[in-house]
Amino acid sequence: MDIKKDVQQQFGKNAEFYVSSTIHKEGKDLQKLLELASIHGQEHLLDVATGGGHTANAFAPFVKKVTAVDLTQEMLVAAEKFIQENGRQNVDFVIGDAEKLPFRDDSFDIVTCRIAPHHFPNVNKFIKEVHRVLSTNGQFLLDDNVAPEEDDLDQFYNTIEKIRDYSHFRAWKKTEWLRMLEFAGFEIIEWHRFDKTFKFDPWCSRMNVLQADKDRLTQYMLTATQKIKDKFRIVINEDQVISFQGEAIVLKAIKRG
Repeated sequence: MDIKKDVQQQFGKNAEFYVSSTIHKEGKDLQKLLELASIHGQEHLLDVATGGGHTANAFAPFVKKVTAVDLTQEMLVAAEKFIQENGRQNVDFVIGDAEKLPFRDDSFDIVTCRIAPHHFPNVNKFIKEVHRVLSTNGQFLLDDNVAPEEDDLDQFYNTIEKIRDYSHFRAWKKTEWLRMLEFAGFEIIEWHRFDKTFKFDPWCSRMNVLQADKDRLTQYMLTATQKIKDKFRIVINEDQVISFQGEAIVLKAIKRG
């Protein structure tokens, strides 16, 4: 099974969990995305991999039109229900692949993508597609979990995410994002780093993690080096993992030329 089918399967069966997820619904990163955007009210915004629809819902009152695209039908159904319950009438919902967006060149003033690119197997294709569908001087607002710069810490974080969720592909380092975006023709205007505290049980429940995999995750964290435990602020009580801390990057980039 390829990674995209994995994504469809995982998020198809867990769509409602993502709509109600506190970390997706109420994260400070979402407010920062809104603050970074330059909005006049006439923009057409594309939200890529809309998931539970939280980003599309947050931007809808401030722009003329939002197009929410996702690979997974069940996610779009859940997002549409959530957004319509909030009274938003200017959001369209489209099935589509982030690495092959079904839109014309120069179609959007703003593209957003939040807590999703770590599922994309060809992230450079996604970046090129964002560049293609944006108008000149259009804004790309990116928000995703990232891995630390040190290779052993990077490996630890990506390993636990893959055990938890087989549709996880890779959380990139901050420097990798900056490099990939600049090489694709974007100018990075501003970026921020966020701490993210993950409560272990809800983090597992969101993906319906099997008990055997949950036990494997617990052991992997319990036996990690002290350096790793310190970096990720792993909280342990009576041989149970209570929480740990990851990080995310939120940035604004502009398409030049």
